[in-house]
Amino acid sequence: MMLRRSRLALAAATAVMAAGSLVAVAGVASGAGTLKSGETIYFIPKDTLNPYEVIADAGGKTALTAIGDKEVISSGTADTAAAQIPSIQAAIAAKAAAIVIAGNDPSALCPSLAKAQAAGVKVVSFDSDVNCPNHVFINQANTEQIGTSEVQLLGAEIGYSGQIAVLSAEATATNQNAWIGYMKQELKLPKYSKMKLVSIVYGNDDPATSLTVLQGLLSAYPNLRGIISPTTVGISTAAQYLDTHKSLLKHLTLTGLGLPSQMKKYVLDGTCAEFELWNPSNLGYLAGYAAASLASGLITGKPGQTFSAGKLGSYKILPASGTTGPSVVLGPPTVFNKANINAPSSNF
Repeated sequence: MMLRRSRLALAAATAVMAAGSLVAVAGVASGAGTLKSGETIYFIPKDTLNPYEVIADAGGKTALTAIGDKEVISSGTADTAAAQIPSIQAAIAAKAAAIVIAGNDPSALCPSLAKAQAAGVKVVSFDSDVNCPNHVFINQANTEQIGTSEVQLLGAEIGYSGQIAVLSAEATATNQNAWIGYMKQELKLPKYSKMKLVSIVYGNDDPATSLTVLQGLLSAYPNLRGIISPTTVGISTAAQYLDTHKSLLKHLTLTGLGLPSQMKKYVLDGTCAEFELWNPSNLGYLAGYAAASLASGLITGKPGQTFSAGKLGSYKILPASGTTGPSVVLGPPTVFNKANINAPSSNF
């Protein structure tokens, strides 16, 4: 089902996932107790320049400030595991209570994170998971739902026919690859028999790189009907380019995952009819409460446990599924278009 009427992730305090993965009730459930204050928690984003990551980290600060904890934001400027490892080492040296990390690689970070855990540092991943044991993943939305809905949006717009491509972030990103995997599964359904995924290109969440691979894609496939860019940097870069090359819009449709603040202009002028996202501030906020709850000993990360996430309500830790370990789902994504792009709740 298309997600046109999905609730805004900003209202996640009252959203309830159909599968029962999100429990939005007031108060602290299992592991009841008091969150410790005065702790230091490191937020390690994919990089420090990505606007999406900046919003998510700010959400984490809001949560930790309310608890009385300190947030330290530390990472590199490139979306690589090597750029994040020094920040993990710094967290260990600072005797941080917890690390909240958006993994640039599912496996390469694990030795460093294992050292952090051995030093008593709790580990939470968010946005993009890691394959390391003994941590909790804060998932922005149901992984399968994101991947399938992206194909559903594009398919409806192009009449379920034609060549399509994906403009992704870095090739090692866990979340990107998981979503693309579900896109491929969705495309196997009979209704998409006339749609063909011809290419996946990687812009590394860098505007210049994203533009270069986009131009290469358009050159290689002049009859391309649709592009899915499941990354805020990629979709905004593509939208900016298409906005200055309007003739391409006669046969090309763009959708993906974008920030309303970056995509508003392109929705209103018709460059991009629809895209979707959750509220990244709430994602960081939820991750902050999860990290503080682990650091305070209120939860251990065991599936079935619940914890309070302040204004967002109470959340349940879900069992491991596929390549994802114990996780928490923020809530469903929202489809943005001309009908809601100007709404106050879309102001992020």
